[in-house]
Amino acid sequence: MTSPLSEPAVDVREVIVRIDGHTLLDGVTLSVAAEEHVLLVGPSGSGKSTLLRAIAGLVTPASGSVRLFGRVASDGGRALLAPHERGIGMLFQGAALWPHMGVRETVEFVLARRGVARSARRAKAEGLLEMCGLVGFEKRRAASLSGGEAQRLGLARALGSEPRILLLDEPLGPLDAPRREALLDSLGALRRDVGLTVVHVTHDPDEARRIADRTVTLDGGRLAGALADGETR
Repeated sequence: MTSPLSEPAVDVREVIVRIDGHTLLDGVTLSVAAEEHVLLVGPSGSGKSTLLRAIAGLVTPASGSVRLFGRVASDGGRALLAPHERGIGMLFQGAALWPHMGVRETVEFVLARRGVARSARRAKAEGLLEMCGLVGFEKRRAASLSGGEAQRLGLARALGSEPRILLLDEPLGPLDAPRREALLDSLGALRRDVGLTVVHVTHDPDEARRIADRTVTLDGGRLAGALADGETR
Protein backbone atom coordinates (compact mmCIF):
# COMPACT_ATOMS: atom_id res chain seq x y z
CA MET A 1 0.00 0.00 0.00
CA THR A 2 1.25 3.49 -0.82
CA SER A 3 2.33 5.55 2.20
CA PRO A 4 0.33 8.80 2.64
CA LEU A 5 3.64 10.69 2.72
CA SER A 6 4.43 9.43 -0.81
CA GLU A 7 1.39 11.30 -2.15
CA PRO A 8 1.76 15.07 -2.70
CA ALA A 9 -0.04 16.97 0.02
CA VAL A 10 -1.34 19.38 -2.62
CA ASP A 11 -1.56 18.42 -6.29
CA VAL A 12 -3.05 21.13 -8.53
CA ARG A 13 -3.38 20.16 -12.19
CA GLU A 14 -4.18 22.59 -15.06
CA VAL A 15 -6.51 24.63 -12.86
CA ILE A 16 -8.48 27.44 -14.46
CA VAL A 17 -10.52 29.81 -12.30
CA ARG A 18 -12.88 32.35 -13.87
CA ILE A 19 -14.94 34.83 -11.87
CA ASP A 20 -17.34 37.32 -13.49
CA GLY A 21 -15.81 36.63 -16.88
CA HIS A 22 -12.24 37.25 -15.74
CA THR A 23 -9.65 34.48 -15.79
CA LEU A 24 -7.80 34.59 -12.45
CA LEU A 25 -5.90 31.32 -12.83
CA ASP A 26 -4.97 30.08 -16.28
CA GLY A 27 -3.87 26.44 -16.32
CA VAL A 28 -1.86 26.36 -13.06
CA THR A 29 -0.11 23.12 -12.16
CA LEU A 30 1.64 22.88 -8.79
CA SER A 31 2.65 19.96 -6.59
CA VAL A 32 3.55 20.45 -2.92
CA ALA A 33 5.11 17.58 -0.99
CA ALA A 34 3.91 16.51 2.44
CA GLU A 35 5.47 18.69 5.17
CA GLU A 36 6.92 21.12 2.59
CA HIS A 37 6.69 24.91 3.06
CA VAL A 38 6.16 26.69 -0.27
CA LEU A 39 6.10 30.46 -0.73
CA LEU A 40 3.81 31.92 -3.42
CA VAL A 41 5.01 35.29 -4.69
CA GLY A 42 4.03 37.61 -7.51
CA PRO A 43 2.51 41.01 -8.20
CA SER A 44 -0.91 42.04 -6.95
CA GLY A 45 -3.62 40.37 -9.01
CA SER A 46 -1.35 37.53 -10.12
CA GLY A 47 -3.65 34.86 -8.69
CA LYS A 48 -1.88 33.96 -5.44
CA SER A 49 -4.87 34.30 -3.13
CA THR A 50 -7.15 32.73 -5.75
CA LEU A 51 -4.92 29.65 -5.81
CA LEU A 52 -5.17 29.35 -2.02
CA ARG A 53 -8.94 29.64 -2.24
CA ALA A 54 -9.12 26.98 -4.95
CA ILE A 55 -7.07 24.63 -2.75
CA ALA A 56 -9.28 25.39 0.25
CA GLY A 57 -12.53 24.95 -1.69
CA LEU A 58 -13.63 28.57 -1.31
CA VAL A 59 -13.77 28.84 -5.11
CA THR A 60 -14.38 25.99 -7.55
CA PRO A 61 -12.14 25.84 -10.64
CA ALA A 62 -13.87 25.90 -14.02
CA SER A 63 -11.57 23.07 -15.10
CA GLY A 64 -8.57 21.11 -13.87
CA SER A 65 -8.27 19.21 -10.62
CA VAL A 66 -7.15 19.64 -7.01
CA ARG A 67 -6.03 16.60 -5.03
CA LEU A 68 -5.10 16.64 -1.35
CA PHE A 69 -3.04 13.68 -0.14
CA GLY A 70 -4.43 11.72 -3.09
CA ARG A 71 -8.10 12.59 -2.46
CA VAL A 72 -9.86 14.40 -5.30
CA ALA A 73 -11.15 17.67 -3.86
CA SER A 74 -12.32 19.21 -7.14
CA ASP A 75 -12.28 18.04 -10.72
CA GLY A 76 -13.70 19.21 -14.03
CA GLY A 77 -15.64 22.13 -12.59
CA ARG A 78 -17.13 20.16 -9.67
CA ALA A 79 -16.29 20.44 -5.98
CA LEU A 80 -16.09 16.91 -4.57
CA LEU A 81 -14.99 17.84 -1.05
CA ALA A 82 -16.48 20.72 0.96
CA PRO A 83 -14.01 23.14 2.60
CA HIS A 84 -14.48 21.54 6.04
CA GLU A 85 -13.69 18.10 4.59
CA ARG A 86 -10.27 19.07 3.20
CA GLY A 87 -8.14 19.03 6.36
CA ILE A 88 -7.07 22.63 5.79
CA GLY A 89 -6.48 25.55 8.15
CA MET A 90 -6.26 29.14 6.84
CA LEU A 91 -4.75 32.30 8.28
CA PHE A 92 -5.52 35.59 6.54
CA GLN A 93 -3.78 38.95 6.83
CA GLY A 94 -6.30 40.38 9.27
CA ALA A 95 -6.77 37.20 11.36
CA ALA A 96 -10.59 37.75 11.07
CA LEU A 97 -11.21 36.98 14.74
CA TRP A 98 -14.56 37.07 16.53
CA PRO A 99 -14.01 40.30 18.54
CA HIS A 100 -16.56 39.53 21.28
CA MET A 101 -14.92 36.23 22.23
CA GLY A 102 -12.13 35.66 24.71
CA VAL A 103 -8.83 34.18 23.60
CA ARG A 104 -9.32 30.71 25.08
CA GLU A 105 -13.02 30.83 24.19
CA THR A 106 -12.10 31.38 20.52
CA VAL A 107 -10.02 28.21 20.39
CA GLU A 108 -12.52 26.21 22.46
CA PHE A 109 -15.27 27.18 20.01
CA VAL A 110 -13.31 25.62 17.12
CA LEU A 111 -12.65 22.51 19.19
CA ALA A 112 -16.35 22.22 20.02
CA ARG A 113 -17.28 22.44 16.34
CA ARG A 114 -14.81 19.63 15.70
CA GLY A 115 -16.60 17.48 18.28
CA VAL A 116 -14.01 17.57 21.06
CA ALA A 117 -15.65 16.67 24.38
CA ARG A 118 -16.29 19.56 26.77
CA SER A 119 -14.08 17.91 29.40
CA ALA A 120 -11.07 17.97 27.06
CA ARG A 121 -11.51 21.36 25.42
CA ARG A 122 -9.84 23.57 28.01
CA ALA A 123 -6.64 21.52 28.17
CA LYS A 124 -6.43 21.28 24.37
CA ALA A 125 -7.09 25.01 23.96
CA GLU A 126 -4.46 25.92 26.54
CA GLY A 127 -1.96 23.63 24.80
CA LEU A 128 -2.55 25.41 21.49
CA LEU A 129 -2.25 28.83 23.13
CA GLU A 130 1.02 27.81 24.73
CA MET A 131 2.27 26.56 21.36
CA CYS A 132 1.44 29.95 19.82
CA GLY A 133 2.94 32.06 22.61
CA LEU A 134 -0.32 33.23 24.20
CA VAL A 135 0.03 31.98 27.77
CA GLY A 136 -1.42 34.64 30.09
CA PHE A 137 -3.82 35.93 27.42
CA GLU A 138 -6.54 33.32 27.98
CA LYS A 139 -9.20 35.71 29.35
CA ARG A 140 -8.43 38.68 27.12
CA ARG A 141 -11.00 39.65 24.50
CA ALA A 142 -9.87 39.17 20.91
CA ALA A 143 -10.67 42.83 20.21
CA SER A 144 -8.09 43.94 22.79
CA LEU A 145 -5.13 42.13 21.19
CA SER A 146 -2.31 43.78 19.30
CA GLY A 147 -1.75 42.88 15.65
CA GLY A 148 0.88 40.27 16.46
CA GLU A 149 -1.17 38.76 19.28
CA ALA A 150 -4.23 38.61 17.02
CA GLN A 151 -2.26 36.77 14.32
CA ARG A 152 -0.98 34.26 16.88
CA LEU A 153 -4.56 33.68 18.05
CA GLY A 154 -5.61 33.25 14.42
CA LEU A 155 -2.90 30.62 14.09
CA ALA A 156 -4.05 28.82 17.25
CA ARG A 157 -7.62 28.86 15.95
CA ALA A 158 -6.52 27.45 12.58
CA LEU A 159 -4.56 24.69 14.32
CA GLY A 160 -7.57 23.84 16.47
CA SER A 161 -9.10 22.04 13.50
CA GLU A 162 -5.99 19.78 13.37
CA PRO A 163 -5.25 20.58 9.73
CA ARG A 164 -2.72 18.65 7.69
CA ILE A 165 -2.32 21.65 5.38
CA LEU A 166 -1.98 25.29 6.48
CA LEU A 167 -2.69 28.06 3.97
CA LEU A 168 -1.30 31.50 4.84
CA ASP A 169 -2.50 34.59 2.97
CA GLU A 170 -0.21 37.53 3.83
CA PRO A 171 -0.39 36.80 7.58
CA LEU A 172 2.63 38.99 8.39
CA GLY A 173 1.46 42.13 6.59
CA PRO A 174 0.11 44.08 9.58
CA LEU A 175 3.01 43.25 11.91
CA ASP A 176 6.13 45.20 12.79
CA ALA A 177 9.54 43.58 12.34
CA PRO A 178 9.93 42.02 15.83
CA ARG A 179 6.42 40.54 15.72
CA ARG A 180 7.01 39.20 12.19
CA GLU A 181 10.15 37.46 13.39
CA ALA A 182 8.32 35.99 16.40
CA LEU A 183 5.47 34.65 14.27
CA LEU A 184 7.90 33.20 11.72
CA ASP A 185 9.74 31.42 14.53
CA SER A 186 6.42 30.03 15.79
CA LEU A 187 5.48 28.84 12.29
CA GLY A 188 8.82 27.13 11.77
CA ALA A 189 8.60 25.33 15.12
CA LEU A 190 4.98 24.32 14.57
CA ARG A 191 5.71 22.94 11.14
CA ARG A 192 8.43 20.72 12.58
CA ASP A 193 6.45 19.69 15.67
CA VAL A 194 3.08 19.08 14.02
CA GLY A 195 4.22 17.98 10.54
CA LEU A 196 2.27 20.63 8.65
CA THR A 197 2.36 21.28 4.92
CA VAL A 198 2.37 25.06 4.38
CA VAL A 199 1.47 27.13 1.31
CA HIS A 200 2.26 30.75 2.08
CA VAL A 201 1.34 33.85 0.05
CA THR A 202 3.64 36.83 0.60
CA HIS A 203 4.69 40.04 -1.17
CA ASP A 204 8.04 39.89 0.62
CA PRO A 205 9.67 36.48 0.17
CA ASP A 206 12.81 37.55 2.03
CA GLU A 207 10.92 37.73 5.33
CA ALA A 208 9.84 34.07 5.16
CA ARG A 209 12.45 32.41 2.96
CA ARG A 210 14.52 31.27 5.94
CA ILE A 211 11.76 28.88 7.04
CA ALA A 212 10.51 27.85 3.57
CA ASP A 213 11.73 25.14 1.21
CA ARG A 214 10.78 26.61 -2.13
CA THR A 215 9.55 29.80 -3.80
CA VAL A 216 7.00 29.70 -6.62
CA THR A 217 6.10 32.75 -8.72
CA LEU A 218 2.69 33.50 -10.22
CA ASP A 219 2.21 36.18 -12.83
CA GLY A 220 -0.99 36.91 -14.73
CA GLY A 221 -2.65 33.80 -13.37
CA ARG A 222 0.11 31.53 -14.62
CA LEU A 223 3.03 29.79 -12.99
CA ALA A 224 6.08 31.89 -13.86
CA GLY A 225 8.78 29.79 -12.19
CA ALA A 226 9.79 27.72 -9.19
CA LEU A 227 13.12 28.00 -7.40
CA ALA A 228 14.52 26.05 -4.51
CA ASP A 229 16.02 28.32 -1.83
CA GLY A 230 19.50 29.43 -2.76
CA GLU A 231 18.99 28.93 -6.51
CA THR A 232 19.19 31.80 -8.95
CA ARG A 233 17.96 32.20 -12.50
